[in-house]
Amino acid sequence: MKLLYLTFLLIVITSCTSTKSTIQNIDNSAVKPSVSNNAFEITQYATDSKYGFDADFPINIGPLNQRQEEINIGYFFNAIEGKSGEKLSYKQIDTCCPFPTNTDGIGAGTLSIYEVSFEGTDTKKLLYFNIYEKGLIACPKGFSIKKR
Repeated sequence: MKLLYLTFLLIVITSCTSTKSTIQNIDNSAVKPSVSNNAFEITQYATDSKYGFDADFPINIGPLNQRQEEINIGYFFNAIEGKSGEKLSYKQIDTCCPFPTNTDGIGAGTLSIYEVSFEGTDTKKLLYFNIYEKGLIACPKGFSIKKR
């Protein structure tokens, strides 16, 4: 019975996972920024307007295990603010876009989607995060790096 269950689970996982990743901005040579005062020390602005806003160009903060996701997402959001200095609030609202990865034991990962709100406005934006792969961690367009 266990073998049947494991076989079924394997079929479900592999059928839900794309055989080829569409993520365009994975960079295995990228260096994760240092952390200071519970925030990444982000020094660069994204040059691509899709960075963070498109599932094919997520913010790659990995490789991490799922227990580390909340802490590292916090480090990211503690390092940025609205374009005019607005404080941000954020919450994870969904996951999407299964893709193959070698950094997870089951061989598949998903992107986390976070909704970002700007204090004093009704503006909300969605950002895509990838905890399974490495890439440049930069400030997306429409945001600014917090002054220290």
